[in-house]
Amino acid sequence: MKLFDVYPLNNITITKALGSYLWDDKGVQYLDMYGGHAVISIGHTNAHWVKRIEEQLEQIAFYSNSINIPIQQELATKLGKVSGKEDYQLFLCNSGAEANENALKLASFHNGKKKAIAFSKSFHGRTSLAVAATDNKSIVAPINETENIIFLPFNDETALTKCFEENGNDIAAVIIEGIQGVGGINVASASFLQLIRALCNQYNAVYIADSVQCGYGRSGKFFAHDWAGVNADIYSMAKGMGNGFPIGGILIAPHIQPKHGMLGTTFGGNQLACAAALAVLEVIESEKLIDHANELGNYLVEELQAIDDLENVRGRGLMIGFDVPEHLKDLKKKLLFEYKIFTGEAKPNVIRLLPSMAITKQQVDDFLGTLKKAIAVIKEEQKVAV
Repeated sequence: MKLFDVYPLNNITITKALGSYLWDDKGVQYLDMYGGHAVISIGHTNAHWVKRIEEQLEQIAFYSNSINIPIQQELATKLGKVSGKEDYQLFLCNSGAEANENALKLASFHNGKKKAIAFSKSFHGRTSLAVAATDNKSIVAPINETENIIFLPFNDETALTKCFEENGNDIAAVIIEGIQGVGGINVASASFLQLIRALCNQYNAVYIADSVQCGYGRSGKFFAHDWAGVNADIYSMAKGMGNGFPIGGILIAPHIQPKHGMLGTTFGGNQLACAAALAVLEVIESEKLIDHANELGNYLVEELQAIDDLENVRGRGLMIGFDVPEHLKDLKKKLLFEYKIFTGEAKPNVIRLLPSMAITKQQVDDFLGTLKKAIAVIKEEQKVAV
């Protein structure tokens, strides 16, 4: 049997990881400035995280949600404290797509309405309703297509207001990333998020803060939406939540009431996943990684803005993007294969930086120095070619 070929792969095999470094099967070391799609929040194979998982594995790894699982409540209590959302409720699942799927479903259950507003360049996952709310026709199969999703321009307050004026009685939810990840590190303005909050209040719609990539401290606050000083009705989470162990969840405001059977999952909230997620929160709290992400992110943005060849540097905390001009179109490839640095991208010309929140200033400086060197080499090669 062969693997179903859906991933364009770099010909690299990583066999070891520690902190912000990776090693391949030939022993070559790489600096990880991407964290495997923003998944690595506290560093690869963090010692406390490994210990927490090992200790739980020796007790019990899994039993279903048909019994009491005290570690779920332990996780909910710690998550409420660290996030500042102690009066919210927690539903656990396995991935970001599943979190957004349940968020949209719950919103519709709550107010009995069908339509949801999403935005240009959004990415909310690949499952049925999550992908329908994702602005990428190439990953939406015919069976996923629905007339219940309304796409609007990102950060366009006039379009949003008009849409609610015309369709407000039918709108169940607005779903928005505080910082778009796959879309290219596009930051939602504070006034736009505040308007969403006001309109959702006015029209009895549910404000869903997709925090799968921009949550868990990465932006320099626990949720990127917190920068706008508003509270969403539902926050979706995954990626950095488990530092590589599959776990997702939604935080649900207290006015949204549960009933038995309305949501469910087999593997969500299993004992091993909760142990991994608890370890992440404990490290974030003890090492003050949210403040660290904010301070180091500000430094990184300032240094990147000082590099003349880069365009439109933006982001918050350690969720940063910049545009690569045409003459540097091979920069990401050169960083990976010649200088052994992993970065991310967003088509057509964006490099995304999503390192562990535990990355050090020295490692950031190493990246900056290498980035400048790679740019200089590319420009020199172009002169020679001419």
